[in-house]
Amino acid sequence: MAYLSTDKVEHHFHDVVIIGAGGAGLRCALQLADANCRVAVVSKVLPTRSHTVAAQGGMNAALGNVSSDHWHWHMYDTVKGSDYLGDQDAIEYMCRAAPRMVRELEHQGVPFSRLDNGTIYQRPFGGQSREFGEGGQASRTCAAADRTGHAILHTMYQQNLRAGTHFYDEFFALDLMMDDNGCQGVMAWDIAEGRYHLFQAKAVILATGGAGRIFQMTTNAHICTGDGGALVLDAGLPVEDMEFFQFHPTGIAGVGPLITEAVRGEGGYLLNGEGERFMERYAPTAKDLASRDVVSRAIAVEIREGRGCGPNKDHILLKLDHLGAELIMKRLPNIHELALRFADVDCTKEPIPVLPTAHYTMGGVPTNRFGEVVYADGDEKERVMESLYAIGEAACASVHGANRLGGNSLLEIIVFGRACGDQVLKHLGEKQYHPKLDPDCWKSGVARVERWLSGAPEQDDSVRISGIRDEMERIMQEHCSVYRNEAVMAEGVEHLERTAASLSSASIKDRGRVFNTELVEALELENLMGLARAAASGALARTESRGAHARDDYPERDDEQWMKHTLASIGENGVKLDYKPVRTVPMSVDSFPPKKRVY
Repeated sequence: MAYLSTDKVEHHFHDVVIIGAGGAGLRCALQLADANCRVAVVSKVLPTRSHTVAAQGGMNAALGNVSSDHWHWHMYDTVKGSDYLGDQDAIEYMCRAAPRMVRELEHQGVPFSRLDNGTIYQRPFGGQSREFGEGGQASRTCAAADRTGHAILHTMYQQNLRAGTHFYDEFFALDLMMDDNGCQGVMAWDIAEGRYHLFQAKAVILATGGAGRIFQMTTNAHICTGDGGALVLDAGLPVEDMEFFQFHPTGIAGVGPLITEAVRGEGGYLLNGEGERFMERYAPTAKDLASRDVVSRAIAVEIREGRGCGPNKDHILLKLDHLGAELIMKRLPNIHELALRFADVDCTKEPIPVLPTAHYTMGGVPTNRFGEVVYADGDEKERVMESLYAIGEAACASVHGANRLGGNSLLEIIVFGRACGDQVLKHLGEKQYHPKLDPDCWKSGVARVERWLSGAPEQDDSVRISGIRDEMERIMQEHCSVYRNEAVMAEGVEHLERTAASLSSASIKDRGRVFNTELVEALELENLMGLARAAASGALARTESRGAHARDDYPERDDEQWMKHTLASIGENGVKLDYKPVRTVPMSVDSFPPKKRVY
């Protein structure tokens, strides 16, 4: 079902095109392929290399296998964890669906760890209620040792192979095909063969993951460049709440790979340079299992006040050797391997040096709880963008608000992958045929690549792509990190805008069309730059501290002025900011009104 529409572009017809082959994209693809839809998954890497494999600790669901629990308590913890910026209708939907989704994954083949009675093992994670559950701690996070994301992704991929999903691996999405009737498809570049492809579809789903690579030190793989959000910005639509970027408390110091919160869930704890369990001062009840933003800021304060570890007092220590080698190798084998590889530490004998590290994009493409991309029209009323959807970390439903609880990301990709699949099936029932496309619709995608391949050759004094990317990452790390203030962020925004402008004069040395990795890096940098600008501008404008957005000059949360989502778009005059209210009314239960957030 493919033919050459021009001598340059190969044209494909599918019912649905999903951009991204992580857990969210594959869960949605499975839903649609099992319903006999013709589904294409377009991914710039092989599906099993998608970043879902890096998720370690587990997936939240109120199963009650270890302690008494209920989805309503899970909802409360998530609303509280979001610092009350999460949309409560979407949060209720996710938490209600969680037990069913975990059991479905189990039946599909995910090898969850087990209790002696055969039920799924659940461990405690940060931000989970201590006032509920036997023993004072809700154990809610369903785990497959410390490789839960890996187990889920491989299961989803295998199920999609069974269902007949069409995979286009090592294809880079260039441009959305937008017209007055919504999104009609996507232009893509075949990295391996150096050819253009137009994927025409009745529905396009963005499932491209996060944008952690806007920062210098991150747990994210090099592929996490926010491609879906950038496609939406290029289409003239906004991204939502990009200033809220989660820093995970325990990345390996100096290099960034993630040490899962499961280590603390199993009984590990943090020590400062004086050998003190300092979290007792910041979160007297939850201690080391406080919410991630609370723990990250506590670590930053300890280091800033001179109580760090090591010769330079620039990190703290995560102690788990007291748990015993048997438990570590049974429940945390990947952590043992990561600590050996990246820190040269045997965690069964000595603590791991850790530091807060950019980890998760709370913001993304604005959607409702069905995965439909939403936007505000001229009269400020929110509307659905026809045929365009977003799910997973690329999207902002918003179930995480200003701060995500550990264990809710794997849950989100499965719940909203399914919800989006259900909604797309309804849409396909109303849209039986592919509409006629503008004959020139492919040109902007082609121009984006040809600008790099046919520009003036790089000279010794040319602006290098690698240099621009390093500068962007440095600016974000130094000016928009764990703690922020007006002067530092304003300087960062100014530097970032100058750095973004330098892209227009940059060039690449490799002009080949087959597997040109320098070209891919240039395209990824374009994507990252737009999202970095949106994040920095949104952070500068938000004059409060909420969740992951912590300001020295505005240390308190301001519900009167800032109980609203940021919408950032990019035009000829730079970043434009708009706002929309938080949805505080759940679907069927009483809402949780804002109150002081303590752990």
